[in-house]
Amino acid sequence: MSGSPLVGERAAHPAYGVLRQVTPTAAVLLADNPSPMTLDGTNTWVLRAPDTEACVVVDPGPLDEAHLARVAACGPVAAVLLTHGHPDHAEGARRFGELVGAPVRALDPALRLGSEGLAGGDVVAEAGLAIRVLATPGHTADSLCFLIDHDGPPSVLTGDTVLGRGSTVVAHPDGQLADYLESLRVLADLAPGTAVLPGHGPELADAGEAARGYLAHREQRLAQVRAAVASLGGAPTPRQVVELVYADVDRVLWPAAEWSVRAQLEYLREQS
Repeated sequence: MSGSPLVGERAAHPAYGVLRQVTPTAAVLLADNPSPMTLDGTNTWVLRAPDTEACVVVDPGPLDEAHLARVAACGPVAAVLLTHGHPDHAEGARRFGELVGAPVRALDPALRLGSEGLAGGDVVAEAGLAIRVLATPGHTADSLCFLIDHDGPPSVLTGDTVLGRGSTVVAHPDGQLADYLESLRVLADLAPGTAVLPGHGPELADAGEAARGYLAHREQRLAQVRAAVASLGGAPTPRQVVELVYADVDRVLWPAAEWSVRAQLEYLREQS
C-alpha cells in the first residue's frame, strides 16, 4: 500500500500481462489492480541469474487468478518472497505458492507457506542468485527489502519502502516513523548506482538518491506538522492536522495521510 495518486484515466495499462526485463536479473509483471493507493498496480518481480531456468518471485500481488497464472508461467519457481503483508502484495501469495509448489517466505509467520521465514541479514540462495535481506521496518513492522548484487550494477527491491513515484504512507500504528527514517538511512548508504525496483511505479536509477529525497520530504512534513500543532492550540486531532498539512492532496488520500500524521505526532511526542 502506497500513498500517491494514480496518474491518468482508468484504462488498460500497456504493461498488464507483459513480462518486462528491467535488469539482467530482474523482470516485472504489473498486476491489474490500479488505485489511488497502488498507482498503476502492484509490481510482481521475477528474479533469476542469466541462463538459469528457476526463478524467485517477489510479491505475487492480489488474489487474481489470471495474474497468478501469468507469473506461474515464468517458472519453475524456487521460492516466493514477500516484502510485507499488505494485501496488494501478499493476498495471492499462499494460492500462488500452492499453484507452483514453492515455499512462501516472509517476516510475518502468518504469511508463510512452509517453515522457513525471512529476517534481516538472511541470504536467499536460489535461481543462481544470492539475495540479501534487509530489515526495513517503518511502512509496516514487517517490511523487508531485497538486495541483488550479481555480475553488474546492484539493485534493491523496496516494496513500499521507496516507490517509483510519489511518497509512502507510514501505516501507523503498525508502521512507526522512527523505524522508517532509520530504514531510509540504510537505503541511503547503499552503493551509488543501486537501482530501485519498487513495489509500485517505475524503477529508479539510484536508491541512495531516492532515499535521501524521502528523508528530506519527511523532515519537511514534520516541520509542517509541528507548525500545524502550534497553530491549532497544541492538541489537535490527526484529522485537523491532515486538513492543514495535506490541503493540496486529493481528499481520497486523506485517510491514508491520517495514518502518517498519527505516526508523525507520536514521533514528535517521543522526541520532545
